[in-house]
Amino acid sequence: MKKFKEWIVAALNAILIIVVILGAEYYFLQKYTGDAFKTLKLFKVLKIVQDRYNGEIDKEMLFEGAMKGMVNAVGDPYTVYLDKKNFKALSEATQGSFGGVGIVYSRRDNKYVVISAIEDTPAYKAGVKGGDIILGVDGESTAKMDMEEVSNKIRGKIDTEVVLELKYKDEEPRKVRIIRKEIKNPSVSGKLLDDTQIGYIRISMFTETTGEDFKKKYQELEAKGMKATLLDLRANPGGTLNDGVAVAGMLVPKGPIVSVTNKAGQTYTEHSKLEKVKYPLAVLVDGGTASAAEIVSGAVKDTKAGKLFGVKTFGKGSVQSVIYLGDGTALKVTMAKYYTPSGVSIHKVGIEPDVVVELPKDAFAGKAVFDNQLDAAKKYLLEELKK
Repeated sequence: MKKFKEWIVAALNAILIIVVILGAEYYFLQKYTGDAFKTLKLFKVLKIVQDRYNGEIDKEMLFEGAMKGMVNAVGDPYTVYLDKKNFKALSEATQGSFGGVGIVYSRRDNKYVVISAIEDTPAYKAGVKGGDIILGVDGESTAKMDMEEVSNKIRGKIDTEVVLELKYKDEEPRKVRIIRKEIKNPSVSGKLLDDTQIGYIRISMFTETTGEDFKKKYQELEAKGMKATLLDLRANPGGTLNDGVAVAGMLVPKGPIVSVTNKAGQTYTEHSKLEKVKYPLAVLVDGGTASAAEIVSGAVKDTKAGKLFGVKTFGKGSVQSVIYLGDGTALKVTMAKYYTPSGVSIHKVGIEPDVVVELPKDAFAGKAVFDNQLDAAKKYLLEELKK
C-alpha cells in the first residue's frame, strides 16, 4: 500500500509538472504572440503538411513562405521580410553600390510606381521616369507579385537583358529593354553655376555617407566663393534618416528638423544646431522626391530657411528599421511616422513647393530641354544676392 501511495504521489507530481510546463508555454505564447491558440494552429498546419503532403517538401521554403506571408498580411508595402538575396541587395544599395537597372519604386493603390530612375543608370538612359507604372517584367504581369518578387525579376546578372512593360499616366503601355549593370551611386555632386556665386548641389539618394559627402561638397564650394545654395532633390527616393537629418542640419536654423513618433506614442525630435542660415537657399523638388529627401524639404519650407521650387513631392512620411534575424535575413518594418517642424504628416500627401514650376512634357523623353525649374530657382537666388 505504501508503494502504491508513493506511485500515486509521483504520478500526480509528474502530471503537475506537465500542467505547469504546458501552462507556462501557453502563457508565453499568449504574451508574445497575442493569440496562443492561433500560434499553435500555425504549428499544427506545419506539422500536417510535413506529415501528410504527398510530395517533396523543402522545409526552409515552408518557413520562408510562412514568414513572408505573415509580414505581407500587414498590408504595408514598406514592411517586408527580406530573404538573404533581398537583404544583401538592400545593404549594397544603402552603402552606395548595387546591381540592377537603377530604379526606385513603391507600391501605391495596388500598383508598382517608379519613384525615380537614378541618374546615369541603364533605366535612366532608357527613358524610365518617375510616375511610370510597372505593369510587367519579362512578359510576366506584376499584378499578383509582392515587392520582393518584382525586385528579384528586375535584378539579375550584369550584362543580361530585362524587359519592363511601363505605363505613364494616360499614355499607351510601352516595353523598354534594359541591359543590367552594376549600379554605383555616388549620392552627392555639385559645382558653381557658370558666372555666378550659386553653389549647385545634387543629392540623388541618401546613403550612409551622404551627410559627410554633402558637408565636403558644401565646404568645397564655399572655398570657391559660394554665396547662395541651390539644392537639387528631384527624383531623390530618400534613404537613411540620419543622413537626411545631417544635411538639413547644415541648412536650417537652430530648432526642430523632424519629429518621429513610434507605435507607443513616444516622440523624439531631431534638432539643428545651426545658429542662423548662412546663404540664400532654393531647393528643387518633384514627384520623385521622397522619404529622407522630404525630411530636408519639409524642414526648409517650415523653417523658411529657403524656398522650394518644382512640383508636389511623393509623400512618404514613415520610418523603417531593418532588424537583422541572424541568418542573413532581416525584417524591414515601419516603426514610426515622422512629422515636419510644424507638426504636419506628409504621408500619402506630399509637400507643395513654394513656387510651382512644371517641367515641359518632353523633358521626360530624355531630350536636352531647357530646365525651367532650375532656371526659376537660379533667378530667385540671384535676386536674393542683390539684397
